[in-house]
Amino acid sequence: MPAKEYGIFLPIGNGGWMLSTTAPHPEATYAWNRRAAVRAEEIGLDFIMSMAKWRGFGGATDHWGRSLESMTLMSALAEATSRVKIWATMHANVHNPAVAAKMYATLQDVSGGRAGMNIVNGAYAAEFEQFGIWDAELSHADRYAMTELWTEAVTRLWSEDSVTMHTPYFDLVDCQSRPHPATPPTIISAGKSEDARAFQARFADGAFLAGDSLEEMKALSLDVHERAAANGRACKTYSMLTVVQAETDALAEKKVKEWGAGVDREALALMRASWGIPAEQARAWASDAVGEAAFQTAYVAGSAQTVTEHIEYIVGEADLDGLMLIFPEYDEDMALFGETVLPALRAHDEASLR
Repeated sequence: MPAKEYGIFLPIGNGGWMLSTTAPHPEATYAWNRRAAVRAEEIGLDFIMSMAKWRGFGGATDHWGRSLESMTLMSALAEATSRVKIWATMHANVHNPAVAAKMYATLQDVSGGRAGMNIVNGAYAAEFEQFGIWDAELSHADRYAMTELWTEAVTRLWSEDSVTMHTPYFDLVDCQSRPHPATPPTIISAGKSEDARAFQARFADGAFLAGDSLEEMKALSLDVHERAAANGRACKTYSMLTVVQAETDALAEKKVKEWGAGVDREALALMRASWGIPAEQARAWASDAVGEAAFQTAYVAGSAQTVTEHIEYIVGEADLDGLMLIFPEYDEDMALFGETVLPALRAHDEASLR
């Protein structure tokens, strides 16, 4: 069994990944993200990743109302680090594939071969309506058809001297993009739909999955692994987990309760509405949401032992290749995790390889 990979989702938007007035509130600044990236490398994590976000969700916290741009941030962080993988996010519906190919070839050079492209195809309509580029007539399947062609164009531009493609979404005519990267950047994709998994199996080196249960997560992970193998390739699978760690389980649960008490219901409603849920329905859901809704992902709360055992269990049971971690308190919690949990996870991996 290969060693597992662990990384962090950087707090590129203000508030990080907590929608709460009582939770820690990272600011969307280079200083915050540089500190998190450098600490991730220092404690021995494997990758850092940033989202691409163009519009926030308001509320009392102005959640993600302030955000950095992924590519420029990650280029700077490539200079600030030397070992961790640098995964930036690119919206296929925003950038021409020739522009994206050049940007990532540059990031690959800057990072010394550590670059990764997290490809997304636009899910929050309001982000792109403000640009005048949201095509409401494109179905979910259409967006993935566009993304497949877009990714084909990008990967060809990384290796071919001239690319000509005529598609319903873009045209390339004798398109050139040199220098080519010595090795192509890693391709990452998130999503669990049929279209998403088909795309991951064909193009991605890593897939981020989310399930409503451990059983569903395992089925999704197995499906992506098998589909990729049928295409003669490999695709690792990951999920996301928020870590709330303290000296004891009781103290960690106390943090969860305190942070949940300040859940930003207005921001929650606007986020749901941005997914296409009718506004009144989104508001009704948010008004009834419990404190745990302040967390945007599954979470574990507990002592070092509890956190370690939980991670070992879910990664093993769900057949995952790794996790992208979120820390509400990036500064203190990452240091604690690096001192106590990560060494135990590495020891567990090493033992499983014997």
